[in-house]
Amino acid sequence: QVQLVQSGGGLVQAGGSLRLSCAASGRTFSNYVMGWFRQAPGKEREFVASISRSGDNTYYEDSVKGRFTVSRDSAKNTVYLQMNSLKPVDTAVYYCAARGGTYSGAYYTREYEYWGQGTQVTVSS
Repeated sequence: QVQLVQSGGGLVQAGGSLRLSCAASGRTFSNYVMGWFRQAPGKEREFVASISRSGDNTYYEDSVKGRFTVSRDSAKNTVYLQMNSLKPVDTAVYYCAARGGTYSGAYYTREYEYWGQGTQVTVSS
């Protein structure tokens, strides 16, 4: 069992930045691929980014490439999502997630076993 506790998020103006954090506990952090997803009102949860167990490989949804950066700190058992140049369309509840195995390009929610509680990100125009 892995517990994921998120922090960060909030309200920011368009063009601003936020950093989300997701602290893991319960199992060996380095055994898990970590992902970030988001869900806007009335929409399905969608993939944002993922990072391999080693941190060497990252994947991004096209609309966030060049603006968002996913990273992980094994010493702190934490994964981060740095979000720059935020746009109103980025407004959503953001979730971190963990999956066992080695494949880090997992884009579907069903591929992830554990989920954080979600945190609201609101970008005003």
